Amino acid sequence: HIMLYLRQFCIILFVSFLGELLYVIIPLPIPASVYGLVLMLAALCTGIIRLNQVKETAGFLIEIMPVMFIPAAAGLLNSWSLLRPVWLPFIVITLVSTIIVMGVTGQITQRMIQKNMKNGEKDERISG
Repeated sequence: HIMLYLRQFCIILFVSFLGELLYVIIPLPIPASVYGLVLMLAALCTGIIRLNQVKETAGFLIEIMPVMFIPAAAGLLNSWSLLRPVWLPFIVITLVSTIIVMGVTGQITQRMIQKNMKNGEKDERISG
């Protein structure tokens, strides 16, 4: 199991490294992590990387994601003196953007589920 996770982690790390390279090469204000995510999506969609080559490690990283936010939260606490004058707009923007992201994500997920259900019904009619 350890070798499986290590191999999958190396694939994810390599794609992240390519994202870092693109960030250095392309002069756009896009974070390297976004480049890496787009590269991973493209690799998965094109079959360059198959889902089973990264699935277990990706699931593990998603499970421990909340732990990864602890250093960022600690950094915010250390920056309280800078944030104090703008804390109210900061909180409002954070809450509003979170609600918008949750709503949009929910709508897209519902549409994808409905589309998959319709496609499943068509497949059953064709095969039946």
